[in-house]
Amino acid sequence: MKEAFVLQFGGKETTKEALENIAKDIYTNAGNKESDIKKIELYVQPENGKVYYVINDDFKGDFDL
Repeated sequence: MKEAFVLQFGGKETTKEALENIAKDIYTNAGNKESDIKKIELYVQPENGKVYYVINDDFKGDFDL
């Protein structure tokens, strides 16, 4: 099965993969290994232009859409 997830809002467009990659980059730039990632949760709030993430239940933060 092939799937696609594209979020379109305010004339912008992004994918689930793009948002996951940003969260992974933040995680690794903080000194962690990408291979240690077991779980990523993303909470997208287009109305305020934010993506909130939780990696492995304890690394949390947000970034702009």
